[in-house]
Amino acid sequence: MTTGEVVSRFPDGFLWGVSTSAFQIEGALEEDGRGPSVWDAFTAVPGNVKDGTTAATACDHYHRYREDVALIHDLGVVAYRFSIAWPRVVPEGTGPVNPAGLDFYDRLVDELCARGLEPVPTLFHWDTPLALEESHGGWRHRDTAAHFADYAAAVADRLGDRVTRWITLNEPAEHTLLGHALGQHAPGHTLVFDALPVAHHLLLGHGLAAEALRSASGEARIGIANSHGPVWPASDDHADKAAADLYDLLLNRLFADPLLLGRYPEGIAELMPAADLAADLKLIGRPLDWYGVNYYQPTKVAAPDGTSTDYAGLHLPADLPFTPRPIEDHPLTDFGWPVVPEALTELLLHLRTRYADRLPPLIITENGCSYPGLDDQERISFLRGHLHALHTAMQSGADVRGYFVWSLLDNFEWAEGHARRFGLVHVDYPTQRRTPKASYHWLRAALHAATDRP
Repeated sequence: MTTGEVVSRFPDGFLWGVSTSAFQIEGALEEDGRGPSVWDAFTAVPGNVKDGTTAATACDHYHRYREDVALIHDLGVVAYRFSIAWPRVVPEGTGPVNPAGLDFYDRLVDELCARGLEPVPTLFHWDTPLALEESHGGWRHRDTAAHFADYAAAVADRLGDRVTRWITLNEPAEHTLLGHALGQHAPGHTLVFDALPVAHHLLLGHGLAAEALRSASGEARIGIANSHGPVWPASDDHADKAAADLYDLLLNRLFADPLLLGRYPEGIAELMPAADLAADLKLIGRPLDWYGVNYYQPTKVAAPDGTSTDYAGLHLPADLPFTPRPIEDHPLTDFGWPVVPEALTELLLHLRTRYADRLPPLIITENGCSYPGLDDQERISFLRGHLHALHTAMQSGADVRGYFVWSLLDNFEWAEGHARRFGLVHVDYPTQRRTPKASYHWLRAALHAATDRP
């Protein structure tokens, strides 16, 4: 290979894949009975999206999915993680199912299976039906968890004969913090710590959806995609350590502890709105078949300094009890995120230590970076470094069974709009032309080396 190899061979059966999400790539927001989502409403408000774009067309995946599946197949991975749009399947969030919406995912799954690719659907990737938000309060209200389970059952009824590996939620920490605490993502609430009930309702939704999926098929293997990253105090000062601990709780432990230990971190349980919290936690903490980890970066945290902070694409208010700090001596992506591959090794070994025998096999459900251009050598360096870090963790005892790159395509990057490009494949939005980048070609060659394929 002239483009650089993955140094070590990965185990037979390792699940290589790429990831996307419905709202970021599908477009067709008003076709075939799809209802609006909270993101439709959020992006329609001037100023909410930095470049002023919307996802009305995005990558037009709804019409071009066969072309995209061909790109996945030609890359040489064996699985595709996509998300199903709740408002496309149940336009009001509750009530009648939209058969035309399910038909699209039926066609997509059939196309994947015909290409020998495993479909790995995510049931919730932040696109709550707008009607549910407006009439019921969305994830602020407990009933949304039950409505989510009903939607999961409808999807499983249609796709469960071909899908075995399911993801209930994607990054509930970000959806809680950015969407409900800080207002920088849809639905745009600024509840700060009063957003904690959203976290509980999301976790309850996971538990109820997992129950529905298992009821639909004994073959279902259930996971979740949680974001994780090491959190480092800016100094040995007690205040910095306390601030880092709080940030770590919100990012890493708030969702993982109930799922893997059956309890909330100390001081959190009494803040959760449940008449019978023990019963909820028993449901939430039922064993997972596997656990998804989305990793992008570590974070250095200091005690609050009373000023607002622009960090990694976010504007953080001055009254937060922690302040992220730059991590020096590491390159940055064009999103301003530090590139620290060794932190992935640290994270995976920490999860193994903290959760021990309660930790199921892991899958890296997202790992990637944003850089412009077709000759994206920085992305190649990023992937090479993180695959090496992943292999190091596995050699040290981390039970990791798969790795998904974020993302297959350049796409609509939430509040950033189309300004950030995470794809292995470049998308020219005016023409929708797809062009594999240098990183796509590198990864295809690297996968052959990593799996000892002919």
